[in-house]
Order: sequence, then structure tokens, then C-alpha cells
Amino acid sequence: MRYPILMITEGNMKDNNSFKDAAIEAELETGEREPTRDAAWSKSIKRLFRVGSGLLVTTLGLVMMLLPGPGLLTIAIGLSILSRDVAWADRLLSKVRARLPSNEHGKLPRSSIVTMTTMAIAGVLFSIWATFLR
Repeated sequence: MRYPILMITEGNMKDNNSFKDAAIEAELETGEREPTRDAAWSKSIKRLFRVGSGLLVTTLGLVMMLLPGPGLLTIAIGLSILSRDVAWADRLLSKVRARLPSNEHGKLPRSSIVTMTTMAIAGVLFSIWATFLR
């Protein structure tokens, strides 16, 4: 049995298309003020995809901590995607950045990125070779 979310909008009760209405109302109440309801819906859909992709990349980074690959770098990329919308991701990102090697400007050296990516590709190719070609 479905329980629709009832919303009070200008004194009227609505229960049709409740998820979309709730997302639009939340978007209009928080952040920048969108000029129309369609713009608010578009922005909430973009935010949903951004959070979903950030969680996916962060999860892949956690998996790469156990398997071959640049785990910390991938976690940092996922958290930076998430940090646009989620406050806890920004706090966690600062802790992850402290563990990554950085130069005097606080940037990740290109050599570290190349090394981590090369090791990840080598690990994946070795796994493929050991599984299928050996």
C-alpha cells in the first residue's frame, strides 16, 4: 500500500505527484531562488545526479583501497563531487587531502597522479591476464 506525501501549499492539500512537488518545494526553500518551478525541478534533478555520482565514485575509491588502484585519489574525487551538496563530504575531504601527497602549494603533484593511474591500469591488466589469459 502506498502512502502519498501530503503537502500543504497555499492552504490546499495535494497528493498527486508528491515526490516532484516535494523536491520543487525543497529546492525553492533552500539555496538560490529559481525563477520558475521547472527551473527548480531541473536543479533538483541535477543535484540528485551529482550526489549519486559522487557516492558511486567514493564507493569505487573505497573498493580500490582493497583492490589495485588509486583509492585515496578516487575517494578525494568522489568527495569533491559530493562536497557541492553535502556538508559532511567537505569535512571528510579535508581529512583525505591531508593524507594525499602534495607540493608546497597544496596541490597533488602530476607525478603522483600519473604513478597512481599507471599502477591502477597495471593492476587491472594483471588481473585480467591472471584470470583469463593464463
